Amino acid sequence: MTMSLVAGEPNEHPCAECSIRWLSVCAALDDAELRELAHLGRHVHFGACETVFAQEEMTTSFYNLLEGIMRLYKLLPDGRRQIIGFALPGDFLGLAASIRHNFSADAIGHVVVCQFSKSAFARFSEDRPDLLRRINELAVRELSQAQDHMVLLGRRSAEEKVATFLIGWRDRLVQVSGPSRMVPLPMSRQDIADYLGLTIETVSRTFTKFERDGVIEIMPGSICLLDPARAEALAAA
Repeated sequence: MTMSLVAGEPNEHPCAECSIRWLSVCAALDDAELRELAHLGRHVHFGACETVFAQEEMTTSFYNLLEGIMRLYKLLPDGRRQIIGFALPGDFLGLAASIRHNFSADAIGHVVVCQFSKSAFARFSEDRPDLLRRINELAVRELSQAQDHMVLLGRRSAEEKVATFLIGWRDRLVQVSGPSRMVPLPMSRQDIADYLGLTIETVSRTFTKFERDGVIEIMPGSICLLDPARAEALAAA
């Protein structure tokens, strides 16, 4: 993975017009507060596979994802990679209990983030209880997702894992772009395998079995859910 060398551009776009405002921490702010926040942020663009921040780096910034999808992962001591999640527009990244990032984030395709200095954002938020409450809600949601992921890794069959991933990913995309039978999968099969704790061969075989059984149709860069009820039943098993 490569680090981006692109300098951030000042945030000249009115935050009130941001298409993902209602999904993000900014949903807790009024128009006057948004104008103030806009002066604290800068838009930064990343190309495919560029690193937004790296594990063990000092945490100096927060990132509000505006466009694109990011891959979140930890590197294990033996060099293996465990993907812990995929970030979508509206996700707020960089919150950590320690002074260093405990995971890495890189871009899947083109990504745009609104980057805030950690210290400046902390000063801005300290006397805004609605914003702090919103940040806490997002942190609780992340904790719940992490707990669900632990169960997924340890207690599910390969078919249940893949079905759970597809249904969960579909449900997250609905919040961003609305309902659809088409489920874009911009991440690679290896990414999905690393997220589910499976081999890429097992993931590929499971996708093929689901297609053979009429659950999905595999398409370039996506799948079509032909039988969502069956996939949901496997995910709920």
